[in-house]
Amino acid sequence: MNIDLEENVDIEDLHIEESNRKEQEIGTVEINSVVLNNVKNDNEKVTDDKFTTQHFLPGNATIYIRSWGCSHNNSDSEYMAGLLKERGYKIIFESLKKYEADLWLLNSCTVKNPSEQTFVNEIENAKKHNILVVLAGCVPQASQKDKRWKPYSVIGVQQIDRVVEVVEETLKGNTVRYMREKKRLRQKLGGANLELPKIRKNPLIEIIPISTGCLNECTYCKTKAARGGLGSYPIEMIVERVKSILKQGVVEIWITSEDVGAYGIDIGVTIVDLLWEVVKAIEENHPYARLRVGMTNPPYMLEHVEEIAKILSHPRVYSFIHIPVQSGSDSVLDAMKRKYTIAEFKKVVNGLTEGTKDIGGITIATDIICGFPTETEEDFEKTMDLMREFRFPVTHISQFYPRPGTPAAKMTRIPTGIVKNRSRKITSFFESYEAYGDEIIGTEQEILVTEVNSGSGDLYVGHNRYYNQVLVPRAKNLLGKLCRVKITKKGKYFLMGEVLEVLKFEGYDNEEVTEEEVGNKKRLVPKFVRKKRNIISIKNLEEDDEKYNNEANNDSNNDDNSNLDNEIHISLEESLNNFHFPKTNLEDVCCGGNGETCDCHKNKVTTLDKNTNRVLINMNDDDDLF
Repeated sequence: MNIDLEENVDIEDLHIEESNRKEQEIGTVEINSVVLNNVKNDNEKVTDDKFTTQHFLPGNATIYIRSWGCSHNNSDSEYMAGLLKERGYKIIFESLKKYEADLWLLNSCTVKNPSEQTFVNEIENAKKHNILVVLAGCVPQASQKDKRWKPYSVIGVQQIDRVVEVVEETLKGNTVRYMREKKRLRQKLGGANLELPKIRKNPLIEIIPISTGCLNECTYCKTKAARGGLGSYPIEMIVERVKSILKQGVVEIWITSEDVGAYGIDIGVTIVDLLWEVVKAIEENHPYARLRVGMTNPPYMLEHVEEIAKILSHPRVYSFIHIPVQSGSDSVLDAMKRKYTIAEFKKVVNGLTEGTKDIGGITIATDIICGFPTETEEDFEKTMDLMREFRFPVTHISQFYPRPGTPAAKMTRIPTGIVKNRSRKITSFFESYEAYGDEIIGTEQEILVTEVNSGSGDLYVGHNRYYNQVLVPRAKNLLGKLCRVKITKKGKYFLMGEVLEVLKFEGYDNEEVTEEEVGNKKRLVPKFVRKKRNIISIKNLEEDDEKYNNEANNDSNNDDNSNLDNEIHISLEESLNNFHFPKTNLEDVCCGGNGETCDCHKNKVTTLDKNTNRVLINMNDDDDLF
């Protein structure tokens, strides 16, 4: 269906009655595939030296992906990169190479003004260089009517699984938007399927979003406008993801959300239920992999303090948690609508500290906002008192920025000079004390090595039980390994260690992780991972249905243990002769009937799905499809 339009149209406004009926039945949004022709927008090319939209070929383009903000955003970008890679597109993450790309996919963060402004600047930069742009993330999602986004295609935060559609329509010169929430039976879902293909930027670390949105109404925060209310993934889906990634070389798992502690309230379970199941899955599927628990707000920890302390004391879980306090004043917290008091925050912190004393304590990170509109000098001094009492080893200090559309943006601001002075004062105090005492020098600790130092690359980065950063000299076969080290030096933000032993685990000698040099710095090479089963060829073969139904019946009569309700195992040669177009020799296989040849079926077992007439092939996670 072609629609001629003079202005940009949100594709989600285009429906048919059948789709609307389905939405009422199952609570999901079904959107027809619509091509928008003759749309005047900034994605139209004006020169011939870049990508031409007149001769579009799927998979034949280079995509630069940049992500701002939280680990949830980074995970979304990895999923979108994986989907595009599976389609055949070349993916670039390095900013030094971005001008080689035909299209930029910009995944934004709306927490602070500076990150949004950088996002806007990058859009203008792409426009200046005549490069196509697709917008994603919280900024356009939270401000959908903003005219600045009107010329561009947009992917909503819960629509990342449709990135290929959006990118390809953009490459054709069209502008489309997918912005709605995913729902089932009117219940908000966590988001896209966790088993989508993915390009893991660090092949050793997996970020798993366990939910999206939150239950808070913080007056300064715009993330709620983007991510919406709480939508949790089922425990079973998260646990299955954990099991699958531990077979792909992952040794460290981060669970993330806008508020980890609120997980499950919408579906009748708790964060404690989830964490114990995840810990169990890690123990059963890997001898030394670790779990890092993400940011949680205080209200949802109050009833779980004792149990969370037990979980954080488990040897497979880092004794680390991020609990933002934002202010030491109850009156400011009330104006922020943070839903807790300082006494309740202290109860959580003290309870976790007491509950983990048998393993040596816990690392608690926090956030502070300086200069909230209602903050008086007395309020600020209460925040300083809180910092003096707890001396948090990790503290993120920010000046208040009014976010458009939030209640706090309408409040009278404190003069900028006062805000800066308060920020400098609390930062100066934070930098005045040490996170580690002298007694740590000479101690022996176990660390999990997972990263290359962001500097010259001469050092690797590992973390000990308390998620303290431990730097060790770069050496072969250290990445992804559990090591015993001796601490030789300490700093404000790091420890230095000497490797004494690389611990061995039979059957878990990970393949050596590949490094590459980018702009005089070393980094780990991103890893593309896909689901274990991949669709190789699709063709309607109505004339063969009866044949295979008969074969299935015959086989079931001969073998009582066979299960042929949905699938029939067929030989490689049979799949080639009957389900590929054009027919080819075994050594020269055509995939998907696209006229190109490859040998991806060699020594693989194919499966016919009778319901869809799809030929499937079972592959290992690391097998290359092409």
